[in-house]
Amino acid sequence: MLNRIDDLLRMAMSFGASDLHLRAGSTPVIRINGELRPLEGVSKMNQDETLEMAFSMMSNRQKQHFKDVFEVDIGYGVSGLGRFRVNIFQQRNSIGIVARVISDHIKTFSELGLPPILASISEEMRGLILVTGTTGSGKSTTLSAIVDHINTKRNCHIVTIEDPIE
Repeated sequence: MLNRIDDLLRMAMSFGASDLHLRAGSTPVIRINGELRPLEGVSKMNQDETLEMAFSMMSNRQKQHFKDVFEVDIGYGVSGLGRFRVNIFQQRNSIGIVARVISDHIKTFSELGLPPILASISEEMRGLILVTGTTGSGKSTTLSAIVDHINTKRNCHIVTIEDPIE
């Protein structure tokens, strides 16, 4: 079943999708430029198929966590394609999977259109920077730019606290 999820992720990426949504009883859905649309040419997925796909991505520890709390966040990589942040959940006795692409290109502050003051803040020798926001608002992208900027400016120890870890 591992190849099935990999194939679906490849298809989603070929359309330029940022997310792949899978739910038992539904056709896979992809998010392109913020808009959800069905993944063309793929039939509805049943409960067993969705659960098998979900478990194929999880370690034994993650499977146990999922069985305990009905949700788990994991990192998943596909060779030659990229990394994904995956949320696997159960709702109304149905399994759902949402996989979001984690870009391997770190954008600069200017590429992201962030204010120059952020560069100044990230160059401070002490302090705490909190990056918050809703899902899909660019928290991870912003944090990557901050860490990359600090790494290019000085030699120091950087600690990030992330949930889920990317």
